Amino acid sequence: EMHHGSCLGPEVICYNQAKVILEDNVTVSQYSYLCTAGHETNEVNSASSGLVIADITLCKNSWIGTRAFIGMGVNVGENAIVGATASVYKDVTPKSVVGGNPAKIIKML
Repeated sequence: EMHHGSCLGPEVICYNQAKVILEDNVTVSQYSYLCTAGHETNEVNSASSGLVIADITLCKNSWIGTRAFIGMGVNVGENAIVGATASVYKDVTPKSVVGGNPAKIIKML
């Protein structure tokens, strides 16, 4: 679901078993991966482990840097920036800049 002024760069992968929501003026840079599905992690991994899905929401004016990974159920807050190659598994606070693996707050805007 894409709103006004938002864009996906070249070679972005949206593994959308659930919704990927881009609010207004969101930029997702090239080669990023938006992944709305995974497997149950409360048990030993096996071929029969249950599939788990959850929406990803990229809020107004957020920016996802090149080659970032955004995991299932993540909400990237309004005016937040996800740095290049970051791996995001938890919600990103509005007006924050995050980076690393796992992504952590680098600074507040």
